[in-house]
Amino acid sequence: MTIRPIVFDIRAALLAKHAQHVVLIHFPIALFLTGIAFDFAAHWAKRAKLENKTPASATLASVAQANLLASALFVLPAVVTGILAWQWQLEGERLKGVLLLHLVMGSISAVLIAVVGWVHLRSRRFPDASLPIYRLPLEFMAALVVIFTGHLGGFLSGVNGPG
Repeated sequence: MTIRPIVFDIRAALLAKHAQHVVLIHFPIALFLTGIAFDFAAHWAKRAKLENKTPASATLASVAQANLLASALFVLPAVVTGILAWQWQLEGERLKGVLLLHLVMGSISAVLIAVVGWVHLRSRRFPDASLPIYRLPLEFMAALVVIFTGHLGGFLSGVNGPG
C-alpha cells in the first residue's frame, strides 16, 4: 500500500465555478449575527443601568455598529458571487425549487442587512440622537431570514443533506 500525498491545487479552488460565493458568504453572515448579538447586549446593558449610558454599553454599541456596517459592505460581493455562480455553473438556466428560494431569500437578506447597516450609519452621523427602538425587531427578523437563507445554502452545497 502506497501513501499518496494530498495535492492542493490553488487554481482549481479559486477558479471553481461556485467557490467564491461559498467562501465569501460567511463574512457577512458572521459579521451580521455577531453585530446583532452585540447590539442586543448593548441595549440590555443600557437598560440594566436604568437608562444611563455606561461605558460598557457604549463599547458594546460601538462594536455592534462596526460589525453591522462591515456586514453591509461585505454583502455586496456575496450577492455578486452568488449571481455569478448561478450564471457560470448553471449557465443562466431558469431557477426552481430550493435554488430559487435561496436566491429570493438571499436577496431579502441582503436588503435587510443593508437597511440595518443604514440605520446604524445614520445614527453615527447624528451622535446626539439615540438609535431607534424599531431596529431590534428589524435586526431579529433579519437574523431569522439570514439563518434560513444560510440553511437553504447548506442544502445546495450538500452540507445539510443531498445537494
